[in-house]
Amino acid sequence: MDSILTFPRTVFREDHEMLRQTVRRFLARECLPRQAQWDRDGVVDRETWLKAGREGLLCTALDPAWGGGGGDFGHSAAIVEEIARSGVGGLGFGLHSDVVAPYIARLGTPEQKQRWLPACARGESILAVAMSEPGAGSDLKAIRTTARREGDHYVINGAKTFISNGLNCDLVVVVAKTQPELGAKGVSLLMVEDGTPGFCKGRKLEKMGQEAADTAELFFEDVRVPVDHLLGEENKGFSYLMQELAQERFIIALGAAAKMEAMFAETVRYVKERVVFGKPLIDFQNTRFKLAEIKARTTAVRLMVDQYLAEHLRRKLTIEEAAIAKLHSTEELGRALDELLQLYGGYGYMMDYPIARAFVDSRVTRIYGGTSEVMKELISRNL
Repeated sequence: MDSILTFPRTVFREDHEMLRQTVRRFLARECLPRQAQWDRDGVVDRETWLKAGREGLLCTALDPAWGGGGGDFGHSAAIVEEIARSGVGGLGFGLHSDVVAPYIARLGTPEQKQRWLPACARGESILAVAMSEPGAGSDLKAIRTTARREGDHYVINGAKTFISNGLNCDLVVVVAKTQPELGAKGVSLLMVEDGTPGFCKGRKLEKMGQEAADTAELFFEDVRVPVDHLLGEENKGFSYLMQELAQERFIIALGAAAKMEAMFAETVRYVKERVVFGKPLIDFQNTRFKLAEIKARTTAVRLMVDQYLAEHLRRKLTIEEAAIAKLHSTEELGRALDELLQLYGGYGYMMDYPIARAFVDSRVTRIYGGTSEVMKELISRNL
């Protein structure tokens, strides 16, 4: 898929590329044949999670002491890219391994890590994070879910929506206000296990794309969790979220860049085979010029993302840089997919073609992890 690039990628090491090949084989063998069933079910089967755990594809950057692969973010990036390129939709591996698990790994006590993380690395326990609420999407300061301290427990009340891995999840990082009167300074992170009385998973939300992603509502009614389920310090949750959200947003940028390259390559193959008015579509100047524009933009996105990836491997990626990466890559992805789909004519509207699936599945990249407008707000603060 990298053949469209006019330069070599140097950010990955040999061990990263070895994992990439393992991931590519896993997706072809275990995921693509099951995609249609996952789409019908609206959820990825748990056996696939267990297989991914057995092959070392979950929590690759986690310390081996807690069951992880002991790798770095380059291993995570290789997995994210291969999933994006493969056309597999609905896998929640990235959220599980590289968004939620890091909260536990960074903030958890040794006892918490030992209790929860090994099962996560094996795929036996699936992670989710409950931030968004019906009245508070990207505005985390507006959340209304509360966690009231009562003796040696917290009592959680509230509702969450748009929760990825919401149906499958066994363990949820819940964002709640422990001191509502303090606003953002009164937010804490609490771990809630599936089966806890009062914790209820709602309906599977029907989305325009990513049908296999189990996105759900979660409800908390007088949910009592022990005080040792608090992650980090009380009322420090907002700062914790801001630190980890940079990686979540950059993961979205990584996937967007890889999807652009994959769909560009797929479209080039198509226009060379599709005959219109007696000659291949590629022979029309309009086709070649449009593809030239998209190749240039795709290359620019790749250069930006790889530069930031190198920074993140050195743990130097800033919140602003992650916002820039997400904003630019997802906006360019949306524009490119729309223009590429047009080259397919009527076939571009058929879900049998990868471009159609990519078009609907990728629209959310400009929304989740923080909307494009929120990214602009973050970037503009340093003007």
